[in-house]
Amino acid sequence: MITKRIIPCLDVRGGRVVKGVNFEGLRDMADPVDMARMYNAAGADELVFYDITASYEGRALFTDILKRVAAEIFIPLTVGGGINSLADFDRVLKCGADKVSVNSGALRDPALIPAAAARYGSQCVVLSADVKRVGGQFRVFAKGGREDTGRDALEWIAWCAGHGAGEVCLNSIDTDGVRGGFDLELLDAAAARVDVPIIASGGAGKKEDFLELFRHKGIDAGLAAGIFHQKLLGIRELKEYLAKNGVEMRL
Repeated sequence: MITKRIIPCLDVRGGRVVKGVNFEGLRDMADPVDMARMYNAAGADELVFYDITASYEGRALFTDILKRVAAEIFIPLTVGGGINSLADFDRVLKCGADKVSVNSGALRDPALIPAAAARYGSQCVVLSADVKRVGGQFRVFAKGGREDTGRDALEWIAWCAGHGAGEVCLNSIDTDGVRGGFDLELLDAAAARVDVPIIASGGAGKKEDFLELFRHKGIDAGLAAGIFHQKLLGIRELKEYLAKNGVEMRL
């Protein structure tokens, strides 16, 4: 069996880790370098670093902080925020990223997905999709969840997976920060459309939420921020609980 992954996420704004609810009301949490060091020691399988206002502010990702984070960890690092071109892929990979997460940049220029896959390999290209229900439809949002693109999220995810995205990080705006459980309806719908690994993001509130998540076919990883940042749940504690309940984990 393929092991499931537990992935903490650092949402970085102005050089600090922040966390909100439904992508709003962001609160300062910690220094990203200190937090990266902690998660590396805690047994996280990977780490995600998002410069969450880069696309909205129309600027490049903060590479100075990224370099410091990359220097502290020995687990795979996925980086996103303000990725609009192959030059941006190049820049963050040279700063120490293992994978690059693209969202708004691909929505503006879908050709970025196959071009990046051709140059760096599909395993390097992660589609990050911010999804919210609008009028009974799953819609994909851009610019950090601020802009409704009007696109059907499931069609978009399927297109990207079919054109070079090697992984999909599915962020449910509806469940983000609420801690009521992952958006299983959305995740099941996406898993039925793609055959690449899916990372579930948004809604984790307790260890049982991860157990329920991994009982759903096609979900390869659970990503969370607030419950780990606030030490409401330890990564090693979570992984041991999941392993005892039959989920294949790297301990």
